[in-house]
Amino acid sequence: MLQLVLFNVTNGLIIGAFFVLMALGVAMILNLSNVINFAHGNFLALGGYLAYMLVPSIGFWGALIVAPLLVAALGFIVERLMVRRVYNRDPVYSLLLTFGLAFIIQDVCRYIWGVSGLPMTIPDSLSQGLSSDLFFITGYRIFMMAIVIVSVTGLFLFLRYTRLGTRIRAGTLDLDTVAALGINVRLLRSLNFAVGIYLAGLAGVLAAGQIGLNPNMGDDLMMPAFIAIIVGGVGSLTGTLLGGLLIGVASALTTVVMPSAQEAVIYVIMAIVLLTRPRGLMGEEGMLT
Repeated sequence: MLQLVLFNVTNGLIIGAFFVLMALGVAMILNLSNVINFAHGNFLALGGYLAYMLVPSIGFWGALIVAPLLVAALGFIVERLMVRRVYNRDPVYSLLLTFGLAFIIQDVCRYIWGVSGLPMTIPDSLSQGLSSDLFFITGYRIFMMAIVIVSVTGLFLFLRYTRLGTRIRAGTLDLDTVAALGINVRLLRSLNFAVGIYLAGLAGVLAAGQIGLNPNMGDDLMMPAFIAIIVGGVGSLTGTLLGGLLIGVASALTTVVMPSAQEAVIYVIMAIVLLTRPRGLMGEEGMLT
């Protein structure tokens, strides 16, 4: 029984880590630009496919570095050419734009790499379990958690101590004042969008090594990412982090006693939080912490 619980807790942390990377990227874009990016999961898939294409030439470690950067560069271009055109319009325009963009990216992935699942090659040194009893805790899973921890820590340090990060945080509070101080708000939004997409690309590379590749791989993570933001609190990256881990572990532990409720428990948690604290666990209106 203990081994089963450890197995599900481990799975929950892995799933929660993907939720966290996805949710943080979505939250960064939402907090500064007020755009709900429905294409975020498709950027995740694109990151995984780009890594798959790069592995034969530069290896897994090179692909892990380069693929998310390429996806972030594409996100920067998409924001400059398309997303920025709907900032001052009704929010439904941004919803329709990113929804359509999601289908475009998904169909491009299907056209280039096919509809069948593809395996992602990972180093042999990461594929072994810790022991015969803890076979489910592989080196790759530990590596993924380490990368997520480093990435999230780096993101918070970036937002707290760099000039660009400070401007992003200030922009979420009062973008008009930031613009009045002479800061290029258009470029700020573009760079913030690219950072959010980078997190999706990184999650895509890590997920590809764990669950393989398919054009729809990001779709299953999108709704939990939104729920993580709601549970944690819109406007709070710390809350988003907490929300992602909470629903990931809760979903995994539920499979021990009631596997059929694995997805339902996520919505139950969201409902409880909304009834008791509508702003979320750590949400404060207009705050990015």
